[in-house]
Amino acid sequence: MLDAEESRHCLRVLRMRVGDRVEIVDGKGNLYHAEIISDKDKLCELRVHEHKKHFGKRDFKISIGIALPKNIDRFEWFLEKATEIGVDALYPMITEHSERTKLNTDRLRKILVSAMKQSGKAYLPALHEPRKFQDMLLTGLMTDLQKFIAVCEDHHPHLKAVCEMKKDALVLIGPEGDFSKDELKQAEANGFKAISLGKSRLRVETAGIVACHVVNLVNE
Repeated sequence: MLDAEESRHCLRVLRMRVGDRVEIVDGKGNLYHAEIISDKDKLCELRVHEHKKHFGKRDFKISIGIALPKNIDRFEWFLEKATEIGVDALYPMITEHSERTKLNTDRLRKILVSAMKQSGKAYLPALHEPRKFQDMLLTGLMTDLQKFIAVCEDHHPHLKAVCEMKKDALVLIGPEGDFSKDELKQAEANGFKAISLGKSRLRVETAGIVACHVVNLVNE
């Protein structure tokens, strides 16, 4: 049975009725083909006809550590589009040049859920609480990843030239004004490779989207 919110969306927004077929995802890789068998009390009761496990699972993972932009609307746009393209973990960062330090993660997770369903994904990206740049560098879970830090100077190799196929990748995206020189030194000392995302100077959220796209493209 769908919960009240999902039932309301199904019955009132999508205008589905008893007998209609629906696809359900749970954010954990499960896809269900089901049929609405009851809408009593405005709650959808379903009969599952087919269950697919690990739907759309890839043999690599993408993590993006991204500095919080000043404009929260742009960050919400990034979350939506990154989910549509394909991302596994999102780490909002507080850097030396950051102008924002707090987020309403409950609202942002709703955006992720909506984007996941709209794009036909079965896995919900993990959205972590904001963390300081130095904490990103020391996170133990990231020791086995390909680790990149995007910088504005284009004399560094492009991400597409150094990203390996079928290997988990973490890309750090800096704020307006880029990472500080000290932050870049810290990152390189912790095994991060400085990379370029092209000759254009990109906004924070655009750089995050480009990074997601490049890693996915390399793995096609």
